[in-house]
Amino acid sequence: MPLRTTVKISNVTNLSDARYCAGMGVDLLGFSMDAGTEQYVAPEKFNEIRSWVAGVHIVGETTSTDPLEIERLLGVYQPDVVQVEESALVPYLKSFDRPVILKADLGQLTLDQLDALFAAGDRNDPPAPADYFLLESKGAIRLDDELKAALQRLAARYPVLLGTGVSAGNVHELLSELPIQGIALTGGDEESPGNKEFGEMMDILEALETEE
Repeated sequence: MPLRTTVKISNVTNLSDARYCAGMGVDLLGFSMDAGTEQYVAPEKFNEIRSWVAGVHIVGETTSTDPLEIERLLGVYQPDVVQVEESALVPYLKSFDRPVILKADLGQLTLDQLDALFAAGDRNDPPAPADYFLLESKGAIRLDDELKAALQRLAARYPVLLGTGVSAGNVHELLSELPIQGIALTGGDEESPGNKEFGEMMDILEALETEE
């Protein structure tokens, strides 16, 4: 049964997550390409995991703002989609003929800054907006009425993936209230190779799978 909405899993680090999510019908699997970070997946491990999954789009995630470094990473990893955190990079990356996800920390932006982030692509000539705007938050965030109103306005115009404030208990309500493109969840570490407790991610995916 297909999932009710587009789902991206961020920071996948192991085969257990990748195979489970692919089997559940997830659309986008994201892997960190940044060496030295906790979620980093080396090219050899990345290629091994990739060989075991099918039917999903592979996202190369980076926080780098150096175009040359990103170009190098794209050459090494060859992802289907690239994810960055700097809006100024989007027009450049669009020239590589692959979708671009622009990630932003919702907890670090005012509503005016959020509006400016989305509008940045419209000011390019020609316009080069991101293919998805991924809104996550490093800290806890409350989706109050004011924030929901802003998301409703922006998601009606731009493809938004909501990666914060989502739970198995509220995911259907959020999808009904907000015209978002989909949601984003985060992978986790294995307790030991092949041994993984999926927890809330499984609950949310199963909730989406059983919705008619």
